[in-house]
Amino acid sequence: MAKYYPILLNIQDKKCLVVGGGNVAWRKVCSLKEAGARVTVVSPEFCPEMEKETEIERIQQKYEEGFLDGVLVVVASTDDEEVNKKVYYDATKRGILVNVVDRPEFCSFIVPATINRGDLSISISTGGASPALARNIRENLEKQFGNEYGEFAKLLSETRRKILSEISDESIRRDILQRIAGLDMLEIIKQNGISEAKKKILGIISEKILKEK
Repeated sequence: MAKYYPILLNIQDKKCLVVGGGNVAWRKVCSLKEAGARVTVVSPEFCPEMEKETEIERIQQKYEEGFLDGVLVVVASTDDEEVNKKVYYDATKRGILVNVVDRPEFCSFIVPATINRGDLSISISTGGASPALARNIRENLEKQFGNEYGEFAKLLSETRRKILSEISDESIRRDILQRIAGLDMLEIIKQNGISEAKKKILGIISEKILKEK
């Protein structure tokens, strides 16, 4: 079995193709859309959810290799094994990233089980050995990582931009960023809310700058 290199891929405004119009294909469409991709779906038939979707391009016909023109990522999810294999070989020939659902041997990448909390993304993969195990681990982690982690990540992102633009000393920046990313700050958000965490962060920044002067 292949040893996979973990990577997060930027597909914002990139053309991605889904071959297949069923419920599994629909779930793939949703995840691609959430990542900002421009999604095209090719299939002779579409499930009701796909029919209602207005933010994708639907092409109601059988797959042909020409649909891969300009595509960054392609996902094949049809009930026809020969079509799925053709998508894989066509994409591989063109150097396009390809995933055939539930067939890791016909994938240049696999999609891990993922928890999203705002900008925070936690992915779990067994390298295709047991998607069920990855799913069970994800469900356990979902209980541990609540929505406050998304709020925390957003606050840290905003604060980081502010610090990088206003503090020139790299060592001070590094110390502040390390300090405010501590889990004690997360506890403040849990117990007292985001406003209290912002006050605490401002206090840490001011204190650190004064100490260095």
